[in-house]
Amino acid sequence: MIIDCAIYRDGRRAESPEDLSDALSQARAASDTFLWIGLHEPTENEFELVTEEFGLHPLAVEDALKAHQRPKLEVYDDSLFVVLKPVSYEPRSDTVSTGELMLFLGDSFVVTVRHGEHMPLARLRRHLEEQPEMLRHGPTGVLYSIADSIVDHYLDVATELQTDLEELEAEVFSPSGGGSHHAASRIYTFKRQVLEFRRATVPLAPPLSRLAGQGTYGTTVPFVQEKSRPFFRDVSDHLARVNESVEALDRLVSDILSAHLAQASVRQNDDVRKISAWAAMAAVPTMIAGIYGMNFDHMPELHWFWSYPALILAMAAVEVMLYRTFKRRGWL
Repeated sequence: MIIDCAIYRDGRRAESPEDLSDALSQARAASDTFLWIGLHEPTENEFELVTEEFGLHPLAVEDALKAHQRPKLEVYDDSLFVVLKPVSYEPRSDTVSTGELMLFLGDSFVVTVRHGEHMPLARLRRHLEEQPEMLRHGPTGVLYSIADSIVDHYLDVATELQTDLEELEAEVFSPSGGGSHHAASRIYTFKRQVLEFRRATVPLAPPLSRLAGQGTYGTTVPFVQEKSRPFFRDVSDHLARVNESVEALDRLVSDILSAHLAQASVRQNDDVRKISAWAAMAAVPTMIAGIYGMNFDHMPELHWFWSYPALILAMAAVEVMLYRTFKRRGWL
């Protein structure tokens, strides 16, 4: 469904006709005017009119309708197609979830298609309308503002994940928490959250580098003002910081998992040593009792008056000696 449709002239919102064709004609009539249409999870029928009026490429339209795309930038004859993945963090459940935001940029229009409830654009649109300087740059200003807002929120999510990792690390390495049955599950769950976050941030680096004119992507991108490169370069720098944080989080959680498994192995070995020590202590009196319980006739000790107390004392002495030996070696 169409959430908002507005014409912006010299950075300020103007009256927009209800017909999309008339609105686009007005936007193309003046150099300082463009049309911004915002849609949320449109159906194929709802998006058909937009596709026809703006001449959007069918492959990009298919991606926008079906969603589930990686962050990317694609150039078509009549438009530029950009996919971004907003990320939200739920502190109560410590989970990361992602949505999708597609942008079509043309000569005098920008179409935003949002999937999921992440990052509603109404607040960003109002903020831009209060600061028309950015809207004076046309569709390029809208693309920069959305990308900058999403990447800035990435930094906030990375900070929250870092806090969760510190709490998880303290739990795993605590005297009692390391042996918790839920520790490994929490580590794997956290690693899944980092992976979900990484899928949103890492693929975005090449598109932003291309918009910033960096590296092998240092070519002019159509429908994007060349003088906007420093702004996209700033967003790209922020994203690089986010990706560095994500890489560090992934390495640290892998190290924590390895340490937890090593702790479990050490505790298992301690348990085996304790069981072996008690088994050895139980085997000695069992062996002695078994030998003297055979009741053979030619066992002179059986008829000796002190046989019973002597054997009890002998078994007790051996048990005390074994206990002290195993205790001294840390097996008990």
